[in-house]
Amino acid sequence: MGAQQVQVGDGFAARYGAAPEGVWAAPGRVNLIGEHTDYNDGFVMPFALPQQAVAAVSRRDDGLLRLHSAEAGGDVVELRLDALAPGSDDAWTAYPAGVVWALREAGHPVTGADVHLSSTVPTGAGLSSSAALEVVIALALDDLYGLGLPGWRLARLCQRAENVYVGAPTGIMDQTASACCASGHALFLDSRDLSQRQIPFDLAAEGLRLLVVDTRVQHAHSGGEYGRRRAGCEKGAALLGVDALRDIPYDGLDAALARLGDDEEVVRLVRHVVTENHRVERVVDLLRSGGTRAIGPVLTEGHASLRDDFRVSCPELDLAVGTANAAGALGARMTGGGFGGSAIVLAEAADVPALTGTIERAFAEASFTRPRVFEAVPSPGARRLA
Repeated sequence: MGAQQVQVGDGFAARYGAAPEGVWAAPGRVNLIGEHTDYNDGFVMPFALPQQAVAAVSRRDDGLLRLHSAEAGGDVVELRLDALAPGSDDAWTAYPAGVVWALREAGHPVTGADVHLSSTVPTGAGLSSSAALEVVIALALDDLYGLGLPGWRLARLCQRAENVYVGAPTGIMDQTASACCASGHALFLDSRDLSQRQIPFDLAAEGLRLLVVDTRVQHAHSGGEYGRRRAGCEKGAALLGVDALRDIPYDGLDAALARLGDDEEVVRLVRHVVTENHRVERVVDLLRSGGTRAIGPVLTEGHASLRDDFRVSCPELDLAVGTANAAGALGARMTGGGFGGSAIVLAEAADVPALTGTIERAFAEASFTRPRVFEAVPSPGARRLA
């Protein structure tokens, strides 16, 4: 039994006066490749992190939802289920409350819950801390109320909670990764039909490591810049007469861009999405053929596209990627929605200490906040712990 599980169970008992009915976990994620493609019906390739949200939960039958977070502190927050409504909450409680709202809106008989939460997923780092929080609540309530929902369906409900209740226009990747990833694998997800393939991704067996460089620059998906880019992608699809940018083939990209004329912003957005989908397919092929080291340059290409075409990078992310590559990394790129957050670095295991020190020194010389650098190990998805 892990320390986090014990602490959450004990924290529940201390606040609610009894042991919980169960304890569940849902991880954060790193997206290996495939950024800003999920809401364009495209391909993504995340894997789950060891860092996770853990929830101790018991049912209630009186229409009350009581929430407490070890990180947020303060008193237990009490909400009435019949008063839950989109836009009614701008605190951390919107994420679990939104999941309850989404379940009830879908007709599932959730009558209340007592919840105590703790999460080790860094917030604002582009590692899906909000999705982990949503999925752990969804899984707990699915178990407790015997709803029998598969992981992909829980992910859809969690996405609805974030899109409608919280108001963040995110795609389906984060919630699906948290719900469905497998240890030692990356998840190749088609965000149109939600078909999944688990791709072996055992870095340690090949003498490799994947580092996460958390720049500590906070980002927020509900901000206007994210929504603006999503709207630009939808405009591009409409102008090209397709349901989504997923429908533009890579070998037809030049012709498609020519049809967009002088709308420079839409041209950039379309180019990124189409080439990024192609990069996901290239990484899948390389991993299947044993070419793990060869994915490094593809990661770096992805960063250049996110920086120059989608324009969601920032000086700290660019410094992390550029420094890592100059110091001998196999490849690097920003991960997550952008506007801050984290970069990932693929490296030989023996090079990790030197790379970490070089990145930290570069941040210090630029007078940036010291980054948090840690290893990303492909880990299990959401599950019941007790």
